[in-house]
Amino acid sequence: MVPGLGLLKGMALTLRRFFQPAVTIRYPEVPADIAVKFRGRLQLLYDEHGALKCETCFQCAQACPIECIDMGGTDTKGRFAVHWGAAETYGERREESALRRSGREVPDAPYASFAPIDLGPVDAILDEQDHDPHRMLSILEAVQAAYGHLPVAALKQISHRTGAWYAMVYGTASYYRHLRFERTVEEVAVCRCTACLLAGGGRLAESIGEGLRVRLGQPTPDGRIRFAWLSTHVPGAPSPLVALDGEPQAEVTAANAAAWARALAGEHPATRTVH
Repeated sequence: MVPGLGLLKGMALTLRRFFQPAVTIRYPEVPADIAVKFRGRLQLLYDEHGALKCETCFQCAQACPIECIDMGGTDTKGRFAVHWGAAETYGERREESALRRSGREVPDAPYASFAPIDLGPVDAILDEQDHDPHRMLSILEAVQAAYGHLPVAALKQISHRTGAWYAMVYGTASYYRHLRFERTVEEVAVCRCTACLLAGGGRLAESIGEGLRVRLGQPTPDGRIRFAWLSTHVPGAPSPLVALDGEPQAEVTAANAAAWARALAGEHPATRTVH
C-alpha cells in the first residue's frame, strides 16, 4: 500500500476524461439508443377539467413486470375502498409476493387454509367504525381486544369489508409492536438451581406438570401456557422458585402447586393471587 496512490489514480482518471471530446446527443432530433428491455416511466395525462385521461383499460396493470400497479377509486365518502382490474383476480398472490419483496414475513402461504373463527365481532367492529380504512389502527386494536390477537381470518374479513388490500392491513398490523398475530403465551417456569432443587424444586415441577397435564418443555393443548425450567434464579426470591412470565409466585408451594396449576389452566374457579 502506497500512501496517496488512490488519490493519484483518481486525479489521473479525471485529467484523462477532461481532455476527451464531449459526446452530445441532439435529442429529439437524434433518437436515443434505447435498450431492448427499457420500459420508461409511466406518465398520466390530465384533461381540461383536471381529471386523469385514463380509460381504465387495465393494460398497465397487466403489463407491469413486478405487478406493482393497482387500479382503484373512491366511494361517495371519499374513502379509498374500491379496486378494479386484472390484478384483483390474483390479489392474494400479488399482495403476498409484494410482501416478500419488501422483506416482510408473509403470515400465511397463498391459498393455504387458516383457522376459521366467529366473524361476528369483526363485523360489529367494522359497523361501528363505518368500514373506514382510514380507521385501520382503531379497527385492528378493537379486533385484538375481542380475540386476544389478530387471527388471519379476521384480517381477511377486514380486507374484504373495507376494500383495503390485505398487504396494507397486514403492514399496519406488523408496524405497531402492541399488535400481535398469535395468542399470548404464559410461561410457567420452575427454577432448577442447586438451592431450589435441594429445597424440593423437582417435586414442585412434577406437581405443576400434573396440574397442567403437560411435561416440561411442552405447551398446553390450547397453546396458552408453556411449562419450562427457569434459566436463572431471580435475586431475592425464595426457594424453590416458581415464576409466571418471569414474575416470582411466592404463594406456590408443594402442597398447593397442582391446584394452582389447574386454576391457571382454567379447570376450576380457584383464584390466582399474583400475575
